[in-house]
Amino acid sequence: MQARSGRFHEPLDAMVAAFQNSFPFDRRLFRQDIAGSRVHARMLARQGILTEAEAAAILQGLDQVEAEFAEGRFAARPEDEDIHMAVERRLVELVGEVGKKLHTARSRNDQVALDLRLWLREELDRLDGELADLQAAFVELASRHPRAIMPGYTHLQRAQPILLAHHLLAYVEMLERDRDRFRDCRRRLNRSPLGAGALAGVPYPIDPHWVAHELGFDGPFANSLDAVSDRDFVVEFLAAASLLMVHLSRWAEELILWSSQEFAFVELPDRFATGSSIMPQKKNPDVPELVRGKTGRVVGHLVGLLVTLKGLPLAYNKDLQEDKEPLFDTVDTLHQTLRVLAELVRHLEVDEARMRAAADQGYLTATELADGLVRKGVPFREAHHAVGALVAYARELGRPLHQLTAEELGRFHPQLTPDLLPLTEPERAVAARTSWGGTGYEPVAAALARARRWLQGEDT
Repeated sequence: MQARSGRFHEPLDAMVAAFQNSFPFDRRLFRQDIAGSRVHARMLARQGILTEAEAAAILQGLDQVEAEFAEGRFAARPEDEDIHMAVERRLVELVGEVGKKLHTARSRNDQVALDLRLWLREELDRLDGELADLQAAFVELASRHPRAIMPGYTHLQRAQPILLAHHLLAYVEMLERDRDRFRDCRRRLNRSPLGAGALAGVPYPIDPHWVAHELGFDGPFANSLDAVSDRDFVVEFLAAASLLMVHLSRWAEELILWSSQEFAFVELPDRFATGSSIMPQKKNPDVPELVRGKTGRVVGHLVGLLVTLKGLPLAYNKDLQEDKEPLFDTVDTLHQTLRVLAELVRHLEVDEARMRAAADQGYLTATELADGLVRKGVPFREAHHAVGALVAYARELGRPLHQLTAEELGRFHPQLTPDLLPLTEPERAVAARTSWGGTGYEPVAAALARARRWLQGEDT
């Protein structure tokens, strides 16, 4: 079966045939292609364009073709330039001339747009479950260490003490926004392009609304040109996927830092790390490093497709064939990354003592002293200056704030008195952050409980 029949007087050059052949990668669309063909055949029979007997023969043949693909028995031919021609060619071999009637009122242009939408819709549903599983892993890890204190950082400098659980829950929130973006993408892609034909619609009494309903779409496209020519739903997915990978890359970077000897806040499970071919002592964070690397790959796919689309006139152009490999690779990358990170997070070993000791260094509770002065009526800027000078003095001496004497405190402000020093305990500093969304024990406990209900579908 060749799309070139009739018009051409010489066979396609073998080099050109190989160059434009998409079957090696778009064969993964076989289930979606056959699902669309089944509904199309049934619609043709409903509308009297095919007889019931013709439709029944086609449907039986499609069942057999699908079984051959599913069982790895499908024998590809050189003329199978894409999944659509491969399925149709084999269908005709199985059921005879009636198989050639399947393509009535349809083009490969609306067919491929349909297949991609069906396939991505399924993958988005799978990804949502995997994202929820990673969120659950973060919640589980936070629940095992509900009162662990660590330094919070700005500019990668120790800033204020926070709860580890609070830090982990930040990723739960990020991932929920990623899930929302995927849900939005799914909602917008859920339109059926079948009935658009090549670009102008078809001259048959078809029923695209019935087809859309049978395939689980919200309805058909309102414009045939738009239906076959745009891939904005793929771009939207790649954009959401890029943001997700950026979030995962940030977590990966923290794992790399935290597992280093300089931090030593966590230890990666042995089965999630590798060694060195020459240095026996090494334990390398290969998994998070690969997450960082794969992030660049996914972002590259987004940029590549945007550049591909930017100069395309309406309607279909062969350039659009280049949408599939970046899409497939991105989806595969996301599935793999989400699954491996969920397992890594679940088995991550946390050194609470090391984190707590780090929170004692770097004068992380200096803000508490400034806030203590404010509560005594000192303007914040005045308090900020006084405590900053006090910290500089303590750093010169190499002493923590709580070891300073009353006389030393009073040099920097008359209201700086020893009664404020208990405020510099990290536990007390954390406990004071009771504002909504803060790192205090109570708001974090409430956030953990909310996240558990949320993941169980009991709360929104």
